[in-house]
Amino acid sequence: MCNRYRMTEAQAALAARYGIAAPFPPDHTIPPPELFPDKPAWVVREEAGARVLDVMAWGFPHKVPGKRIDKATGKPVLLNKSVTNVRNYTSPFWRSALMNPARRCLVPFTAFSEYGPTRGGDGKLPLHWFDVPSRPIVSFAGVWRPAEGGAVFAFLTTDPNPLVAPIHPKAMPVLLHEEDEAAWLTAPFDQAILLAQPFPSQLMQIA
Repeated sequence: MCNRYRMTEAQAALAARYGIAAPFPPDHTIPPPELFPDKPAWVVREEAGARVLDVMAWGFPHKVPGKRIDKATGKPVLLNKSVTNVRNYTSPFWRSALMNPARRCLVPFTAFSEYGPTRGGDGKLPLHWFDVPSRPIVSFAGVWRPAEGGAVFAFLTTDPNPLVAPIHPKAMPVLLHEEDEAAWLTAPFDQAILLAQPFPSQLMQIA
């Protein structure tokens, strides 16, 4: 589910888009143009009433049982896994971040991808890209938290709209309208979570 997206705009364009005041943080080298789990990416959050631009790793760390058994305990060895998408909004794993406006964030992107359901003649699933033509930079509704080694983020998913559903019928990322971004960063949970809706198909295109 959307484990690959693009953020091709420069830091100055991001600062202008989100109203982030100078001086800007030191410029970071973000691997362009495609971003993957566990890699650094730009995140916008609110602090002391102002927006700040941060770099965080994509994916909340999570321990899952592996196949190997620990001989000392007789239990499976726990493996590290990065959870990149938030679908169960009431899960205790996500609830503390979602309930706290200070732990919500905007994840800027220029396009996101989904693999199609049918393999082509080369045996590979086709990769499709989605964007919003009228908006060079769009925001995923995200959450973040401190972690060992630095802050991490993930973004919400919801039911797919009619454009995404034929490609990925299970879910799509939560894209925010620009006028809803402030509410996502500041509103109480019950109000903010209402923004987790499928983005209108007519405002998007597929490549």
